Amino acid sequence: MKEIFEKNKAVIRFLVLFIGCYLVLAGLYKVYLFYGSSEVYYPDYITHLVSQQTEAVIEAFGYQSHIEPHPNDASMKLYVEGDYLARVVEGCNAISVLVLFVSFIIAFHTNFRDTLLYMLAGCILIYALNVVRVALLAIGIYEYPESQEFLHDTVFPLVIYGILFVLWIIWVRMATAEKKNVDE
Repeated sequence: MKEIFEKNKAVIRFLVLFIGCYLVLAGLYKVYLFYGSSEVYYPDYITHLVSQQTEAVIEAFGYQSHIEPHPNDASMKLYVEGDYLARVVEGCNAISVLVLFVSFIIAFHTNFRDTLLYMLAGCILIYALNVVRVALLAIGIYEYPESQEFLHDTVFPLVIYGILFVLWIIWVRMATAEKKNVDE
């Protein structure tokens, strides 16, 4: 058994770091959700911010848009051209995707500076692309209402998780190249 652990030490270390980091960050996020509800920034600050930024992106694409708090649900109602199209809920704010991203990067870390810079740049990119994703989803539903389920359940999750996967691959290649250079 000891041989198996020794032989797979790097994999075990990665898994322990990834799972540990994921549990800590997901736990902190759950605490935030529990204590972070707000009447001013309804339903919580991050979801509210994503809603506002989505509204701005939709308008930048030339559509009239507005948001308002949902009276019966912890979400923001999103309107395009006066039509109520979608609810922006906590799951739309990409925090769960960011938790996965950061956990992976920490588990496959290199030096502190490069790891921190890649995490920050990746988080900013994921967050920004998520806002654009939500805006394009709303526009897509407005223009092609018959495709709502396909867009929401297939295309746009594929986009955000595809971006996450590509960023992970880029990081692994960068980290592997850096470790190879250090070893030489």
